[in-house]
Amino acid sequence: MLSLLRNIQKAGTNRLYSINRKKFVSYIHSGAVKMDKDFKVDKEELRKRLTPLQYHVTQEKGTERPYSGCYNKTYNEGVYVCVVCEQHLFSSDTKYDSQCGWPAFNDVLDEGKVKLRPDTSGVGSNLLLLISQPGRIRTEVVCSKCGAHLGHVFGDGPPPTRKRFCINSASLNFLPKEAKAEDR
Repeated sequence: MLSLLRNIQKAGTNRLYSINRKKFVSYIHSGAVKMDKDFKVDKEELRKRLTPLQYHVTQEKGTERPYSGCYNKTYNEGVYVCVVCEQHLFSSDTKYDSQCGWPAFNDVLDEGKVKLRPDTSGVGSNLLLLISQPGRIRTEVVCSKCGAHLGHVFGDGPPPTRKRFCINSASLNFLPKEAKAEDR
């Protein structure tokens, strides 16, 4: 197995393999996420505009403490947008209480709004841990326009998608649904 990993490293690919009895599972690391080429992120401007927590979460792949985010228990109608670039990401229609401590959604507004990529930060550089426990690889959710870290997606959500987008409140802004003239 180690020789397989060495050959993969020598070949310069990002494929990670795991053998579970007779089942061969291949996980392909997608590498760099292609973001909107027209959107430029100025780190110094972001440091001034965002709170330290927002910057840490979106630019340094941090995580806010569970149950501390302002949108964890928010159920008003509206749209959740990226705090960095204001791209519309999630609808309040897909938000639910997963009791995980972070805002949870079972779907995105449009698949092109976010990018998913493997997150091996839970195993670090420990290849043996990665091989023996491939489930430790999480799937990171990033904004497709600016590349901001939003959170992670898991496969334990409600039907019909069975997805749980576990998103940091610090990476979001909320735009409430505008009241219609006849509702006033």
